[in-house]
Amino acid sequence: MSNNPTLCEPSEGSGILPNGNSTVNDDTIMSEHLQVDAILHYATSRVIPQQTMDEIKISFNILKLLTPCNLLVFGLGHDSFMWSSINPRGTTLFLEEDPKWSRAILKDLSFIRSNTVRYRTTLYEAEKLIEHYNKEPDCWARKSILRGNSKCKLALNMLSNEVYDKEWDIIMIDGPKGYFDQAPGRMSAIYSAAVMARNRKGPGVTHVVMHDVDRDVEKVYAELFLCRKNLVDGVGKLWHFEIPPASDVNTDFC
Repeated sequence: MSNNPTLCEPSEGSGILPNGNSTVNDDTIMSEHLQVDAILHYATSRVIPQQTMDEIKISFNILKLLTPCNLLVFGLGHDSFMWSSINPRGTTLFLEEDPKWSRAILKDLSFIRSNTVRYRTTLYEAEKLIEHYNKEPDCWARKSILRGNSKCKLALNMLSNEVYDKEWDIIMIDGPKGYFDQAPGRMSAIYSAAVMARNRKGPGVTHVVMHDVDRDVEKVYAELFLCRKNLVDGVGKLWHFEIPPASDVNTDFC
């Protein structure tokens, strides 16, 4: 072990503290502080995120490539601090259906931005909602809009204007709950993510990362709306899609 008494003291220019001549701005300093806080948070936490390390790496690598970017996450959880800290100078917004769960997660993490969503679906309806999609023209790809779309039961028409107005570079689907009949299920989240991606006006693709694809509903809806042809990676229970904007608005989702 070194006898150097300054071994653990941050020095000027070390990348932790800026020196007097540094041009590092406040955003950079805040970003570094947020990332350090996240490391300390998870290093001292006994709670294990639901995703495995290999699953987390897929989303981490996308974020590392695109940050600062616009990240929309369906579901609030113990990993939310991590996703926010990786994208500190971008926009990260979480959509959560359970106000009580939101309060529990956010009580010590007030800087995380989260909207409460009241879903119009239940998991029990998953099969009937596919029949509804096939029969309801306002659900079809050529008329796919979300804001104000009350006829299509799969369309999330109750979100904040920010969700509709912003182009999301990454959409992560790890919620809402989808493991009991009266839960909202992820049908609307998957459908709405596909609509957002197709309606993208800016350059590039929309990355959609979806967890729990080992469950039947998630798998069926992903193949129906996100499309096998757009699947570029996957590990464990997680799939990664790259969805281009619709070059022809008259085409189907897949």
